[in-house]
Parts: sequence; C-alpha cells; structure tokens
Amino acid sequence: MHWAIGILLFVATVAVMEGVAYAAHRWVMHGPGWFLHASHHAPRMGNWELNDLYAVIFAVPSIVLLLGGVQLGWWPGFTWIGAGIAAYGAIYFGFHDVIVHRRIATRYLPRSRYMKRIVQAHRLHHAVETKHGTVSFGFLIAPAPEALKAELKARGRAGVRAPARSGTPGPDLR
Repeated sequence: MHWAIGILLFVATVAVMEGVAYAAHRWVMHGPGWFLHASHHAPRMGNWELNDLYAVIFAVPSIVLLLGGVQLGWWPGFTWIGAGIAAYGAIYFGFHDVIVHRRIATRYLPRSRYMKRIVQAHRLHHAVETKHGTVSFGFLIAPAPEALKAELKARGRAGVRAPARSGTPGPDLR
C-alpha cells in the first residue's frame, strides 16, 4: 500500500473516532455501561476509577488491527486504521485526563479559544451527576458553552450537581 493512502486512512480514522467516541459516550457509557462510567461522574478516590476500564476496552480493536496488519499478514490498511485508533486514544488521554481532569500534574493552562471551549464543555458535562440530562458527549468537537448552559437551564437543572461544600462554586449555569 502506498504510504499516502496509509496516511489518509490514519487521518480519516482519527476523525471518525470522534464520532465513535461521541456515540459510545452518549449511548453506551450513559446507557447500559453506566455501571462503569458512574465512577467518572463521582469524586475520585485514589488514582483509578472503574471508568478507566473503558480505555482498555477501546484499546482492543486498535491492538487487534495493529497485530493483524503488522504480524498476521492482514490488509496493510488495518495497520494504519489501528494506529489511527491508538492516536485518537492518546489525544483523548492528553485532553481529557491530563488537561481537563488533571490526573497528571501539569502547569498547562488553556489559553486558546478552542481549548477553553472544550474544557468548559466537558466541565458542563460533569455538572450533571446522573446518567440522564447530561450535555456535550463529544470531546474534540464541543458545542458552545452558552448553548450547553441554555440546554441545562431549559431542563430545569435536573441532575445538576450541588455546589461543593468546601466553598468552591458549582458550575456557572447562568
């Protein structure tokens, strides 16, 4: 396979993975998979949460495609697709776990409009602590925070997390 086709497959896979992640988050994690994902909407105790098992689950197709494409003689495009899935996973980890949830200490502060938008959209997603009534299920493509706040307000703030008792304010839904 020509390398240019491989690069195209890789980039297309990374782009398609945002849609896959959106669908999995909205209809699996906030559906029948809530028993794992609920831990992500609750205060974390320790370094790990049950929701982290999703990273393992979502890595399986990437590993299988990479193994098949590199070692088992499958169609070479599978290597590029597997690499694209892995790249999306790495990008997601960087944005979600490092930048938004700060699971790894860093001094990074979002300054660009894009980074501020995805961080705020994800925080508004976490403003709801229940399985239902949540907004913003994508990650690299996020709706405007103003639209998300309006959607939460229109729902009568159902399921919206109460302000923390430590005196830190809850989500700004004005």
